[in-house]
Amino acid sequence: HSAIVNPNFHWDVFAEYLFAPQVISGVGWTLFLTVAAMILAIVCAIILVLMRDSDNPIFQWLAWLWIWFFRGTPLYTQLLFWGLVAVLFPRISLSIPFGPEIIGVPTQWVITAGVAALLGLGLNESAYLAEIFRAGFKAIDRGQTEAAQAIGMSRAQIWWRILMPQAMRTIIPPTGNETIGMLKGTSLVLAVPFTLDLMFATNAIANRLYLPVPLLMVAAFWYLVVTSILMIGQFYLERHFGKGQDYVETRHV
Repeated sequence: HSAIVNPNFHWDVFAEYLFAPQVISGVGWTLFLTVAAMILAIVCAIILVLMRDSDNPIFQWLAWLWIWFFRGTPLYTQLLFWGLVAVLFPRISLSIPFGPEIIGVPTQWVITAGVAALLGLGLNESAYLAEIFRAGFKAIDRGQTEAAQAIGMSRAQIWWRILMPQAMRTIIPPTGNETIGMLKGTSLVLAVPFTLDLMFATNAIANRLYLPVPLLMVAAFWYLVVTSILMIGQFYLERHFGKGQDYVETRHV
């Protein structure tokens, strides 16, 4: 009751800007960044898992160094470096070693603010997902892989039909949490600077009105809405991939 009747919350301003075009556009860009960065992170994480489990020590060390670096440095720092990459390397070129340039373009044409934000979020997240995926696959009994090889299944068939369905039960819960964390992590892309996300949109309006509180509540409302949708999706995915396990546990009891 105190919050509702307190005039300092400016509920009229909250209601006025809740569905403002600038805010809705920010929600859309935040969702796009979240989905695109997670797709990039998943692809990189799968490659890292394969490299870690390969027999090639070079691949193993490269994967370990990747995970060590991206887990060991703050996301905000990584985003800052991606934002400054055009300053550090003004030109991207293809050239003969120690010879003339064949073709080249300014770095800012390639690494735009959106691309920098996507790379910063996705590559950072890939290090965490790689460990999640690796733990999920390690939890599966190796005897199942050996049995599948004994009946003539290819490596791709083993991954797709044997390992993936079982690993998903372990992988989905932490991956869902990482996706929610990614959604909130998009609020840091101002470091790039990317100026189309939800947090920047609400901050811009707040700075114009000199009223930060109601616009912070607008941002919090939309983050809660999107997070709730993601949690519902995670619930149904967990239930889908947990059907067999629930059946086995019921029979065991």
